[in-house]
Amino acid sequence: MIYESSMAYESNMTYDIIIIGAGVSGAAIARALSRYQANICVIEKEEDVCYGTSKANSAIVHAGYDAVPGSLKARLNVRGSRMMGRLAEELDIPFRRNGSLVVCRDKEEFPELQKLYERGVANGVEELRILGREETLAMEPNVTDDVFAALYAPTAGIVCPFELNIALAENACENGVEFRFNEEVKDIVRSGQCYELHTGRGTVRTKYVINAAGVYADVIHNMVSRRKLHITPRRGDYCLLDRAAGSHVGRTIFALPGKLGKGILVTPTIHGNLLIGPTAMEVEDREGTNTTREGLDQVLEKAGLNVKDIPVRQVITSFAGLRAHEDGGDFIIGEPEDAEGFMDCAGIESPGIASCPAIGEMAAQIVRDKMGLREKSDFVSTRKGILKPDALTREERNALIREIPAYGNIVCRCEMITEGEIIDAIRRPLGAKSLDGIKRRTRAGMGRCQGGFCSPRVMEILARECGMNLQDVTKSGGRSQIIMGMNKDML
Repeated sequence: MIYESSMAYESNMTYDIIIIGAGVSGAAIARALSRYQANICVIEKEEDVCYGTSKANSAIVHAGYDAVPGSLKARLNVRGSRMMGRLAEELDIPFRRNGSLVVCRDKEEFPELQKLYERGVANGVEELRILGREETLAMEPNVTDDVFAALYAPTAGIVCPFELNIALAENACENGVEFRFNEEVKDIVRSGQCYELHTGRGTVRTKYVINAAGVYADVIHNMVSRRKLHITPRRGDYCLLDRAAGSHVGRTIFALPGKLGKGILVTPTIHGNLLIGPTAMEVEDREGTNTTREGLDQVLEKAGLNVKDIPVRQVITSFAGLRAHEDGGDFIIGEPEDAEGFMDCAGIESPGIASCPAIGEMAAQIVRDKMGLREKSDFVSTRKGILKPDALTREERNALIREIPAYGNIVCRCEMITEGEIIDAIRRPLGAKSLDGIKRRTRAGMGRCQGGFCSPRVMEILARECGMNLQDVTKSGGRSQIIMGMNKDML
């Protein structure tokens, strides 16, 4: 296995393929390509995988009725949704087809609902149905009383975006893909039959570049092509409610889509919370993930139009994410005409999570055919997730604790996460190096108190396992230290 190593930071390294970006698209491509004989590297400017759009989204596996027929979004959404069940089994991640409803509250808007149904049929979405008022309320009693009709898509689902992204990257790593973190690509120059990538750590060479840089994908593209791309970040604000509110709806409830997207949704999460959002605000700042009072007010107001009696006093946190909207409105996957050996995977906004298995498949097929890659005989498609003691029987759990006592030490009481799970998260391939890394792998700190009680203990475990001082532990890498100004006598 090749993890992040000192070797990775030597200048003038040469790879067959470099993937820029370790979000869900980059990780899916890395995993799909890892089945072939090639020297592959993923370069990520942050300290871990799953740091951009992939960390803050609706976590919906869309059925595929919304995208324009014939578009890449439509094709890859439906294909990716069909692939997700098997992928979840192979990677040992939670996934559930809970279905979705698009609510129509006005008889005059019913033709738009009908168009959405027809679009879904054209896209190949199975089992779509239009429900009347009574059938909708029988299925979801907390949908608004003035519902006129709803589009029901039973193939829609929910997933954990963190676990999906991390699992794809771990499986790629275990199949030989190298990951380089804290390394930002500053420039790309064509040099003979290769590309030279100039980063903050030196220069690396590669025969092929795949651009999966999210909201920065246009910046990377424009380094090599005269035909420019332009991506506008769209900020989406969300509110997350406690598990006590998680059963308020069983399916994902959408409003009729507007020009900026699918509108405010209400959905259960795969871990039992309730999620409402997102807004759609176009911003200039590619790091602008701050929430706003205006945005959160809009989330609370508009969510209540389609779902009644949302227990908003159960909100435990709010957050915002950015979607990478390209001016053409569709996914861009392929080589620019004037940049052979360079592939864009750009404009990956919703339904990016649902589409990621198909995005990885498509990109890998293009590169395979272009480079004449041969399949490995030892590719391993499966990956085992972090052992969760609460999934064991009492006898199995007691036996585990006797063998490894750390699994009997509860660190996060809100989510019942043990020290053993945290240690596993740190020691795994591409293991956690920060509080956020632990949170995304184990959910320690995601409960009602949002890490208020468990963070100090998690920091102690991180410092111990990683061989660092406590004041060097960060929230999310970089300069995000939590403890400042400590002296040796305080340690």
